[in-house]
Amino acid sequence: MEKENKTIELKGRYIFAAGRRKRAVAQVRMYKNGQGAMTINDKKITEYFPIAEYAQLVLTPLKLVGLEDKVDCSIVVRGGGKRGQAEAVRHGLARALIMIDKELKPALKAEKLLTRDPRRKERKKPGLKKARRAEQWSKR
Repeated sequence: MEKENKTIELKGRYIFAAGRRKRAVAQVRMYKNGQGAMTINDKKITEYFPIAEYAQLVLTPLKLVGLEDKVDCSIVVRGGGKRGQAEAVRHGLARALIMIDKELKPALKAEKLLTRDPRRKERKKPGLKKARRAEQWSKR
C-alpha cells in the first residue's frame, strides 16, 4: 500500500465551523499546528475534487492568509453538486480561520469569503413546467 493513500489520523483539539451554499453543507474541523493535510469525506482533496478549479476554490481562504501549510483540516460535506460543495467548504474554512485569529477577518471579508451566498433553486409553481417556464402557447 502506498503512503499517499493512507489517511492522516487527526487527533486533539480542533476548531469547528459550518459552511453552506445552495443545498450543500460542509462541516469543517481545523487543527492548528498541522502540515497542510486536508481530507474531504475521508478522501484527499485532489481525489474528491478532481477538477482543479474546485480544488483551487476550496484552498482560496487558506492561501489568502498564508496558512495552507500550517493547519490540517477534516471536512464532511453533504448535499448539492460538486460546485456547491466546493463553495460550502470554502465558506466553512473562512469561518474557521476567523475563530483561530480575529485579525484575519478584514482580509477574508474583502474577498467576500464570509458572506453566505443566499441564492437557491426556485421552487416549481403549479400549472408551470418549471419555476417560471410556462407551457408553449399554440395558436391552433
